[in-house]
Amino acid sequence: MKYALFLILGLALYGCSGNDELPDIADTGEQQMYEDAQRHLAGENFDLAVRTLQLLESRYPFGKYAEQAQLELIYAHYRAYEQEAAVEAADRFIRLHPQHPNVDYAYYMKGLAAYSATEDIFRRFVPTDQTKRDTSHAREAFAEFSQLVSRYPASPYAADARARMIQLRNQLARHEVNVANYYFRRGAYLAAANRGRYVVENFQRTPAVADGLAVMAQGYILLGMDDLARDAIDVLAMNYPEHPSLDKKGEFQSVYTLDGLQRSWINKISFGLFDPPRPPQFDNRPSI
Repeated sequence: MKYALFLILGLALYGCSGNDELPDIADTGEQQMYEDAQRHLAGENFDLAVRTLQLLESRYPFGKYAEQAQLELIYAHYRAYEQEAAVEAADRFIRLHPQHPNVDYAYYMKGLAAYSATEDIFRRFVPTDQTKRDTSHAREAFAEFSQLVSRYPASPYAADARARMIQLRNQLARHEVNVANYYFRRGAYLAAANRGRYVVENFQRTPAVADGLAVMAQGYILLGMDDLARDAIDVLAMNYPEHPSLDKKGEFQSVYTLDGLQRSWINKISFGLFDPPRPPQFDNRPSI
């Protein structure tokens, strides 16, 4: 693992040093510069494409390629892993050309840039569970895609945006369950139960709803709120009878039950020193 991290850091430093050695861009005329930018994009040399498009726009702000260069600059920034620059370029295009026939593309790229903002160089090499990380970019991406879908429902990018919104919604719901698990470990049972209730109330039709109900049940059991716990268990058993926290009779199974803490015989005879009950955890669906 240590050597892998050194390799990743080395690649990152190499990439940074390579950017400093990019050749100067010459003003070869509007059409030639645009063709050069297209060649760089086709060759996936996105750093040169960005610089060429920026120079083209600055030298020929009212030329016939100016608006197209602004659109393609959004894409070039995005492919160069410059998500913030891509969002800024998209915002600028929307501000300057709100009635442009391709302005929906700018909205779509804003969402796509936010969607991939957490995919840094380390995640390319070391897979991580996105539902256990900061969700600010996921929320931002959802908002941007939502704006695209509401403004331009017939856009060719709307279908992909909707699909990504479903994935993001599932991810946000699963994040709430993971936060509830953290609260269980910390002994903050009311906070855990509230997170479960938030999932149930705000993320209907996501796979995490079942775990949200289980979180509510477990949290209320630990708080001694047996009536609320029973209500959550009944709803869970009625809608998700195959949930792992339920036995074949639909009763809630955990280290804690409605009758109290369930301890092993080793824990009992050692007066709690050995084999302590593990904090309840609910993450029974695949991470999105």
